[in-house]
Amino acid sequence: MCGIIGYLGTKSAKSYLLDGLKRMEYRGYDSSGIVIFDQQHVHLYKQEGKVQVLVDALDKMVLEGPMGIGHTRWATHGKPSDQNAHPHTDCKRQIFCVHNGVIENHLALRRDLEVQGHHFTSETDSEVIVHLIESFYQNTSLECAVRKMLPLLQGSYAIAVTSTHEPNKIVVARKESPLMIGMMEDGSHLVASDVCALLGHTKKLFFWKMKKWP
Repeated sequence: MCGIIGYLGTKSAKSYLLDGLKRMEYRGYDSSGIVIFDQQHVHLYKQEGKVQVLVDALDKMVLEGPMGIGHTRWATHGKPSDQNAHPHTDCKRQIFCVHNGVIENHLALRRDLEVQGHHFTSETDSEVIVHLIESFYQNTSLECAVRKMLPLLQGSYAIAVTSTHEPNKIVVARKESPLMIGMMEDGSHLVASDVCALLGHTKKLFFWKMKKWP
């Protein structure tokens, strides 16, 4: 059980991501991390320990990017460590993914990806997701790459994915694991695996039973 959150909007993503992670820490407190996109850079920070360790590390950093995703982890595959913390990234550090759930066939997928030349940096089952997306992300959109990847996964998942090639987009998907979207008054969006991360920011919530999001 882990907690994921994403923000895409008009304000700084940092405060929304860290606040959401603190609210969801009961879902996992072995490590946490965020990635934030601004107009020129991608800022990735991952830290072993409770969410407050990450909050303290980022306290004096100015991160004004309006889009990002975050994760608080309960270790199931791989020990608690900075390397095993999410978000995970692909070989070129252009795609980033957070995951809640368990990928049951991750060992077989990992072997196939390593044969193809992919380099893994963690012990987690979750990292196979971002490398699978990388393998399909050729002359297509991020959401198409995610759609092509999903049938290969066995198990449960709620994911949020971003890419430097499409910096104004968060692609989300779920199977069995919870995921919901909140729309804010200024048109910004929050996505999270727990409603507690959205309350206080919006009362307009959309659950996954809906076919389309506004």
